[in-house]
Amino acid sequence: MQKHTTGISSAVVILCFEDYSVDSESRSHESAEDKSCLEMLTRDNFNALLATKSVLVIDGALASELEERGHDLNHSLWSAKILRDDPSSIEKVHLDYFLAGADIAITASYQAAPLGLTKHFGMTEDEGKAMVAHSVAIANSARKAAYSAGVESNRQLLLAGSVGPFGAYLADGSEYRGDYRLTIEELQNFHRPRIQALVDAEVDILALETMPSYNEIKAVLDLLHAEFPRAIAWLGCTTRDVAHLCDGTPLQAVLDLVHENDLQIVAVGVNCIASNAVPATLHHLSQITHVPLLCYPNSGEVWDASTKRWHTEPSDYDAQANPKSEQADSLVMLWIQNGARLVGGCCRTGPAFIKALRADLDDSHSK
Repeated sequence: MQKHTTGISSAVVILCFEDYSVDSESRSHESAEDKSCLEMLTRDNFNALLATKSVLVIDGALASELEERGHDLNHSLWSAKILRDDPSSIEKVHLDYFLAGADIAITASYQAAPLGLTKHFGMTEDEGKAMVAHSVAIANSARKAAYSAGVESNRQLLLAGSVGPFGAYLADGSEYRGDYRLTIEELQNFHRPRIQALVDAEVDILALETMPSYNEIKAVLDLLHAEFPRAIAWLGCTTRDVAHLCDGTPLQAVLDLVHENDLQIVAVGVNCIASNAVPATLHHLSQITHVPLLCYPNSGEVWDASTKRWHTEPSDYDAQANPKSEQADSLVMLWIQNGARLVGGCCRTGPAFIKALRADLDDSHSK
């Protein structure tokens, strides 16, 4: 039985790939890069970092980037299948994004809700939580490798623990509709084990991603407030138009929830929407909130849940501003002009886009 040992902040996590059991022991931290990841960031930590950096760069796609590298992700758990079968490939993607200029890596836990791991892999809840924790260990290993590869030790690289919506578990595209009907309690029961695993693994921040439903957002924010009061998170929504969630709820109502929880929700915005919809949506959000804005859109292509493929929609897809390419500058500065403080890419973007994004930000700061 082979064991893989990887550091998670102040713990050494040992994962046995036969049963995903977890053990830990404390250890000392000597390097500057280790000292930056002893525990989750606080709201003040995050705000101070954002004030210093002005704009933080989030990484790009994970699952579709793995597909670009030859992996077959035609599975209900998408990238979580690779998390189980080939975690080193995920670490390589994280590392490439850090080396391309990303400040933040999002863990491979978007599709790894313990309920889904039980359904599709036959794992117990504890085994599923250990697998979620392993996604943090992988990202942390990539962070350490980035420092070893020459990233300056005083540059703070962050790990964001991905919390995907219930719609991702359904694997039917409903994260772009938000039309599932669950009670607040049912939604909290779904999200609790993964959030617990990510918090215990000491990610820097939670990434509440691709959230299409007001009830789900309320359920998760209430859960954070009641059971994880020391955790901070960002909230990325999917939208029907510039003013509404996918389920039709006005974004103003979402912002009301965020403002009630602004000690924990440190940024809000959109992800996995078409890039050409981002500026107007950011502008709308900037008029109704003081919370820092974020965006990491997809390439503009449309996900077909029945075929598990992306398709180009000519009416929504601007080939001259394609986030799959290196042409990031025409997009990113427009996002920043409309209030974005955290920027990156989602599905069908890659390291070339993040590299171009970082170069354009650096150029703008040098002028």
